[in-house]
Amino acid sequence: MPAVPRAHEPPLAARVLVIGHRGASALRPEHTLASYAKAIADGADVVEPDLVSSRDGVLLVRHENEIGSTTDVAQHPEFAARKTTRTVDGEAVTGWFTEDFTLAELKTLRARERLPQLRGTRYDGQFQLVTFDEFIDFVAAEAAARGRVVGIIPEIKHGTYFAARGLPMEDKLLAALAAHAYTRTAPVEIQSFEIGNLKYLRGKLGQEHPNVRLLQLLDEPGKQPADVAAAGGALTYAQMMTPAGLKEIATYADAIGPDYHAVIPYRADGTLGEPTALVRAAHAVGLEVHPYTFRPENYFLAKDFWKGDDPRTCNPEGMVAEVRAYLDAGIDAFFTDDPGLGRRAVDGR
Repeated sequence: MPAVPRAHEPPLAARVLVIGHRGASALRPEHTLASYAKAIADGADVVEPDLVSSRDGVLLVRHENEIGSTTDVAQHPEFAARKTTRTVDGEAVTGWFTEDFTLAELKTLRARERLPQLRGTRYDGQFQLVTFDEFIDFVAAEAAARGRVVGIIPEIKHGTYFAARGLPMEDKLLAALAAHAYTRTAPVEIQSFEIGNLKYLRGKLGQEHPNVRLLQLLDEPGKQPADVAAAGGALTYAQMMTPAGLKEIATYADAIGPDYHAVIPYRADGTLGEPTALVRAAHAVGLEVHPYTFRPENYFLAKDFWKGDDPRTCNPEGMVAEVRAYLDAGIDAFFTDDPGLGRRAVDGR
């Protein structure tokens, strides 16, 4: 996308939403009830569960099906023999995979911090893994206790991969949403980096579920959606971010979720550049823009906003300032590991 002059671009959404990325994952291990509790307490409008499948077909809230980096599975000698290498979305991955474990076995594991070098390990070993049904019940209870609606934004992970293993997730997701009173009315936005499953969901949802929207996630420009690659197609995410590509996305989705660098890229020296035309082009075809992921450590911030020289420094003021630059570029919602800081960026603007 070519650069456009930096100026205030109005959002398409009536209200910019703060999305708790895997909960409040800067503050608690991701995808745990403790992480979601913190996100909601800190003011998240929406919380995100990523979904994978167990061997017995239960939807589990985890970012990947490989769980070696986010659980204590390596410390369980009874599971040592299950370490293996799989090709997931075209990439070889070694570790332990949810589809090799029943839910009962997964419940014996405990979560640990994905980024211990930045965020420490003080909560490691304290929290169970969570099913999607448990997640919905928890969010419903938190919403009732606080007297406000909290949206959910589930992401189907590796849809083509799981379908090929006989564990498709799309219909199970819809069934779970239908089975809970809360998700029959609360705002829901289903995400995927793939295309086919979103089109399938659009066909299944029709106009009968006005509370459910669809979000097309967008990866690095040179990459392809996994379902496109598996079918031998040529479409890239770069093509999807052109005006013609966005017009096509608007036929089945309500919003796009690009990496935030696709909205305002960093310069070669790490400082914040100028906004691209992506937000304006998306808005022109009726798509909201929900970029990911704002994080509070220097390591993840543009150099303009660093505090000191240590990349590990947690820098609340820097993150708030950076988010506000993106708000000025017209984004409609955003994912953040620290929803409290996201709330401050929006409310104190």
